[in-house]
Amino acid sequence: MTAFRTLDQADVKGKRVLVRVDLNVPMENGRVTDATRIERVLPTIREIADKGGKVILLAHFGRPKGRDLKESLKPVAEAVSKHLGKTIAFADDCIGEGAAQAVDALKDGDVLLLENTRFHAGEEKNDPAFVQELAKLGDLYVNDAFSAAHRAHASTEGLARVLPAYAGRTMQQELDALTKGLEAPKRPVVAIVGGAKVSTKIDLLENLVTKVDALVIGGGMANTFVHATGLGIGKSLAEKDLAATAMRIIEKARASNCAIILPVDGVCAYEFKAGAVNHTYGIDAIPEDQMILDVGSQSVERISAAINDAATLVWNGPLGAFEIAPFDQGTVAAARHAAQRTREGKLVSVAGGGDTVAALNHAGVADDFSYVSTAGGAFLEWLEGKSLPGVEALRA
Repeated sequence: MTAFRTLDQADVKGKRVLVRVDLNVPMENGRVTDATRIERVLPTIREIADKGGKVILLAHFGRPKGRDLKESLKPVAEAVSKHLGKTIAFADDCIGEGAAQAVDALKDGDVLLLENTRFHAGEEKNDPAFVQELAKLGDLYVNDAFSAAHRAHASTEGLARVLPAYAGRTMQQELDALTKGLEAPKRPVVAIVGGAKVSTKIDLLENLVTKVDALVIGGGMANTFVHATGLGIGKSLAEKDLAATAMRIIEKARASNCAIILPVDGVCAYEFKAGAVNHTYGIDAIPEDQMILDVGSQSVERISAAINDAATLVWNGPLGAFEIAPFDQGTVAAARHAAQRTREGKLVSVAGGGDTVAALNHAGVADDFSYVSTAGGAFLEWLEGKSLPGVEALRA
């Protein structure tokens, strides 16, 4: 992690430390229903507090247009207190006199959560005047919200330009994992990309074929590629107007010495519903009145063989319609195989994206991967080879 400034280089004792965290958690009836994002930032909060820093948390919640108490972080403060095991203070604004008084009241080791940064238009505009108002409240800045690092907002990028800035422990862990995944990976590198549409992942596919040794394409987007090669796909989901794009990606892969691995068989049904009657057909024999809903067993064998050959695996997107049995079997089998290779110390496995996390949890192997990113947009943009403003601002 020499490329980024981390808490190892920060002297926080007695300092006011502005810590950008991701507390955009799911809520129901005023209660947090999934505390994963809270749990991920606890190590950074605890470390700064234990070293005698004053922890001032900055976060957004939802997409409010101005001040909207339905989007207040106050209920989240209670959840953070509970998981942290100590009472934290809350200020009903993130700038101004009330926020300043709340900060002034802190003793070394105390924790304060400021109100939703997006209550102010200056946050998303990265307005220099708003950045300065935030900066008045702190001596140092720590970014522990990789999931928001693809946005050049005041609290994710602007502050890092005006205060001494460091990566928090969760951000550091994420950057370490991503560096091992694509920037400086052990080779061979295999990527698995699935999901419904090619159109949402053109940039991703075009970047990956220049970086990895083999690219497995699954999910609905594989149908577009199969169609582009001239084979019938029945009633399967596909973006047939992107056939030329698919062929361009295949040609780019060939020029980059990247093997493209497409399904060789598919699990087909007449309708997409749980427990639907289904049969497996070779990819060159898909019935005209059926749809492909999962990769077949021979495809799983090919994918498993590719995983066996790999030293590094990057995974984004399921191989089939994993939400509904029995069309989850291909994704589950491949995920469990990757998890086993990781447990055996033979594979570095990095996965990310909402559907991917859900699929790995469904397979019961999320904890066995080397790293699972909960950052959707930021993870995808990193895979696409784009610079993330919140990350670039932390470079040493």
